[in-house]
Parts: sequence; structure tokens; C-alpha cells
Amino acid sequence: MSDEQHPARVAGRASQAAVRAKDKDAWVALFAADGIVEDPVGPSFFDPEGKGHRGAEAIAAFWDKAIAQTDSIEFLFDDSFACGSEVVYPGRIRTTMGGQIIDAEGVFTYRVNESGQILALRAFWEVERAMGTMKPA
Repeated sequence: MSDEQHPARVAGRASQAAVRAKDKDAWVALFAADGIVEDPVGPSFFDPEGKGHRGAEAIAAFWDKAIAQTDSIEFLFDDSFACGSEVVYPGRIRTTMGGQIIDAEGVFTYRVNESGQILALRAFWEVERAMGTMKPA
């Protein structure tokens, strides 16, 4: 298996493609039944308790609160590192919404099960830092 075919890297790219395409059903289908989204990790306006969004219903609700509200999302990753059942993407996610662009710089990880389904999508970025990048589109 080549590095490009690493199951976590394949799942990460599929997740990013579904988000870019605004395809909620395809995105939610990438997750295992007990999958979790933590974006960002810890308490936030999307997840006040900081417990993440676990299972298809909660992941779909996260989509509605976070992803569906955007005009576009770009994944600006220059590299990725796949180890074990995980891949990490350092870089930026650029969100365009309401005539504004926000860059969230951080580290974004995907962990998969034996079937290649996403067990955990974890996004390590700082809300205040990202908001400080806001500029007109």
C-alpha cells in the first residue's frame, strides 16, 4: 500500500471533498456509527461542554450548525503524515461566510477503523486566533 492509499489519508481526503461539495449525506456516511467530531477540540460555541459530536445524528447536527452556514471551505494543507490508523494535516482551513474570510490555522486529524470509516475527526485550532484573521472576501 502506498502512502497515498493509507486508509486514514483516503478518509481524510474524502471528508474534505464532501465538505467542499457541500454534500452532507456523503460526509456523515464517512463516519463509523460511534464516530466523533471535535472541531475545535474542547469547549466552543459549537460544543459548549467540549465533549464532541458523537454518532450520525450529532455529526449531522454539527454540519447544520457549522458547515452548512458557510459559503465555501478550502483546505490549505501542504502536507500530511499518516501513522497507524491516523493521519494529521497541519495547515489552514479557509472559510468564506457572509462576505468574510476566516483562516483557522491548526492541526487536523482523522482516525479510522479497520473498514476505513472515520472514528475521530479532531481539529486543533484557536477560535480567537482564527477570528483575528477575518477580512473581506
